Amino acid sequence: MHLFKQNKQNTSRKRQWGTEKRTTPLSMVHNQPSTLKLTLSRVAIILTIFFWVLYIFSTIIRQLIDGPQSYGFTMEAFSYSFVVSLLIFSSLMYLLARHGALKRFSTHTRVPRAILDRFFATHKPGITVLIPSYDEEVSVIRKTLISAALQEYPNLRIVLLVDDNPNPTKPSAQECLEKTRQLGTDISALLEKPYKRFHQAAHTFDTTHKNNKKVTTKDIHELASQYEWAVNWLQTMVEKETIDDHVDVFFKDQIVQGLASDLQLIKEALNMSVEDNAQLSKERIHQLYLRLVWIFKAEFEVFERKQYASLSHEANKAMNLNAYIGLMGGSYTKEQTPHGYVLFPTTNKQANMRVPDSEFIITLDADSLLLREYCLRLVYFLQQPGNESVAVTQTPYSSFRGAYSRIERLAGATTDIQHILHQGMTYYGATFWVGANAVIRKKALEDIVETEIINNIQVKRFIQDRTVIEDTESSIDLGSHGWTLVNYPERLSYSATPPDFGSLIVQRRRWANGGLLILPKLFSQIRSKKHHHQIISRNEILLRVNYMASIAWATFGLIFLLAYPYDGRLLSPLVLLAALPYFIAMASDLKYNGYHYHDVFSIYGFNLIMLPVNLAGVLKSIEQALSGKKIPFARTPKVKERTRTSILFLIVPLFIVGFSLFTVWRNIELANYTNASFAAFNAIVASLAIISYIGIRNLVTDIWYGLTQWMYVEDKPKNKKKSVEHAHSVDWRVVLYHGETKGMIPHQSLYEKQTV
Repeated sequence: MHLFKQNKQNTSRKRQWGTEKRTTPLSMVHNQPSTLKLTLSRVAIILTIFFWVLYIFSTIIRQLIDGPQSYGFTMEAFSYSFVVSLLIFSSLMYLLARHGALKRFSTHTRVPRAILDRFFATHKPGITVLIPSYDEEVSVIRKTLISAALQEYPNLRIVLLVDDNPNPTKPSAQECLEKTRQLGTDISALLEKPYKRFHQAAHTFDTTHKNNKKVTTKDIHELASQYEWAVNWLQTMVEKETIDDHVDVFFKDQIVQGLASDLQLIKEALNMSVEDNAQLSKERIHQLYLRLVWIFKAEFEVFERKQYASLSHEANKAMNLNAYIGLMGGSYTKEQTPHGYVLFPTTNKQANMRVPDSEFIITLDADSLLLREYCLRLVYFLQQPGNESVAVTQTPYSSFRGAYSRIERLAGATTDIQHILHQGMTYYGATFWVGANAVIRKKALEDIVETEIINNIQVKRFIQDRTVIEDTESSIDLGSHGWTLVNYPERLSYSATPPDFGSLIVQRRRWANGGLLILPKLFSQIRSKKHHHQIISRNEILLRVNYMASIAWATFGLIFLLAYPYDGRLLSPLVLLAALPYFIAMASDLKYNGYHYHDVFSIYGFNLIMLPVNLAGVLKSIEQALSGKKIPFARTPKVKERTRTSILFLIVPLFIVGFSLFTVWRNIELANYTNASFAAFNAIVASLAIISYIGIRNLVTDIWYGLTQWMYVEDKPKNKKKSVEHAHSVDWRVVLYHGETKGMIPHQSLYEKQTV
C-alpha cells in the first residue's frame, strides 16, 4: 500500500539514453546464495589457477626451451608472463573476495528489532556524527543531516564540520554559507514538535504504569494513535519536499517514507494484537514509546575550524575531522585575536566552550545518506561480547539508482561491485575503512593519535593525512595497534557518484594515489605480527597487497599489452580461459545488483579510457615517495554544472583507439590474427566508452578549451600601486597582539603564515 502521493518532479535535467529509470534500491539484506552459486565460486577460483599454471608450462616454459634462444625473445617471454600473471592475480583476488562475501551472506542472520529495542532501553552509549563539508550545496547537506537525525538511536549528537572560507567575498557564497550555518537550527525546529509530543507521551505512560500496572487495550490503542500521528507528520514532510533528481527520490522514498512505512506497520501490528486479545508486556510498550522519542531526538552543532587560529587549516577532509576530534571531551576558553579565536584548555568552571565526548564517532560524507537502523545495528554489533577489539564497522556504501547520465550509472555499478568485494575482504580479516561512512570507537582513535607542534599550534592526527586516501592508511595503523575492522553485511548506507567525466576523474585519480606509499607500513605490520607470533593469514596479506597496489600494476600492465608488439608465439587461448571466470563472475555480480550482464564489457571499456587517470594517480604517488612532499587533497567537485576535463585525459583515450586500430592493421599484415582480434576489441570498446561516457560534444568542447585557454589572461587590478600599499599596511590589532611585526605577513592567519 502506498502511504503517500507521488511528488511532481521539477527537474530540468535531461536523462541520457542508456540510463535506468528504476530508483528503488536493492534490499537491505543480501539474498542468501544457493549451494550451487557457492560451488561455482570455488570452481571459478580453481579454474583460474589451473589455466594460468597450464599456460605457464605449456606456452612460456615450452617456448623458452623450444623457441628462439635469443636474449630479446627470452626477455619478452619473462615480461609477458609477468604482466599476465599480475593481471590474473588481480582477477583471482576478485574471485577470492567474492567467495568470502557469498560465504558471509549465506550465514548472516538479521538481529530481530525487539532485541535491539530491549538492548538500547538499558544501554545508551553516546554517538557523535561528524559530517565534514566543503563547498557542498545546501540541499545536499540538508538531506544528509536529516538522514542522520532520523536514526532510531537514544543518544545522538550531530556536528556539521563546515570547511568553507568563513569570510567569503562573493555575495552568493556568503548567502550559501549562512544557509549552511542555519541548517542545524532549522532541522532542530522541524523535529521539536514530534519530539516533545512523544517525550511527553512516554513520560505519561511510565508515570501511569509506575507500580507495575498491567497494559490495557486502551493503552495499546493510545500507543497506536501515537504511531499514526508520526506517520501523518512524516507524510506532511514528504509532501513539502522538492524532487529534482534521483537522490531526492531516494531521500523521499527510502529515508522518510521508508521510516513511515515501518511505523505504519507497527501501528497495524498493535491494532491486530488487540483483535487477537494478546497481552503485551509493559516493558515492550515502553520500548515502543522510546522508539518514537529516539527517532526525533537529535542535538545539532555547526563547527568551523577555520574560525580558530589555534586549529590546523590544512586543506583535506582528514584534518577537518582531526581538528574537532582533538577537542572532544575538553573544556576551553576562547580568546579573540586578529587572526580568529584561540582555544586554551582550562577547567570546567572557567570554560566558555565545552566539547562533549562520546564513546563512538560516526564519520559521514556530506553527500551520503544513512538508512534508519544504521546506528542501532552497527553499535549493537560493536557492543556484543567478542567484538571489543573491533575499532571500525561500516556498511560499504551503495550507489543511488536512477542516475541521469550513463557514466554515473556505470560508476554506480562499479561502486556496487566494490560493496560485495569489501564484504568478502572482511571474511579473510582484510577489511579496509572506506571513508564515506563508518562507526568508530573513539578509544581506538586515541590509540593511534600522533601529536606534533607546527608554529606553536598543537596538531593531533587521529586519521592520517599523509596520503589522499586517509582511511586506507588509518586501517593499517589500527591493525598495528591490535584493532580489527569489520564490514557489516547489509546495505545501510548510500553515497553520491560523480555525474560527469570531469568530476569522476578527480575522484578516481585521488583513489589511485597513495596505495604504494602505504605498502611499506603494511609490510612492517606483517613483520611485527610474525615477530610476536601473531597469526596473519596468507589470504589477508594477498588481498591487502592487491587492494593497495593493483591499480599500479594493472595500469602499467594494460599499457604494456596495448603498446608493445609481443611475439605471437607467447599468446595462447589459455590466457583468455584464465581470465574468463573473472569476467563471468563480474557479469553475474552485475546482474545480482540489478544491472545487465553485458555491462561487463562497458566496464572494460571504461577502464581503458581511465588508464591515463590511474596512471596520473600512480605517478603522483611515486613523486611523493621521491620528493617527500605531500600531495594536495583534491576534493571531488559537487556542483550541478559539468566539470571540465583536462585535455590530457581526452587525448590519451583517443590515442588508445588510434593505436589499437594501427595495431589491427599491422597484425593483419603479419597474419597475426590473435593480436589483431585483441586490438580490434580494445578499439571498439574504447570508442563506445568515449561516446557513451565522455560524449562527442563534450570531448570537442573540452579539447578546444584546452588548446585555446592559453590565449586568454585574467584582468589585473588597474590601481596596482594602491593595492600594494594596502597589502603592506599594518593592522593595530596585530601589533597589540603580536608586538613586533617585522618579518610577518599582515592580515594572515597563523596557519597561513606557516604555509606561505
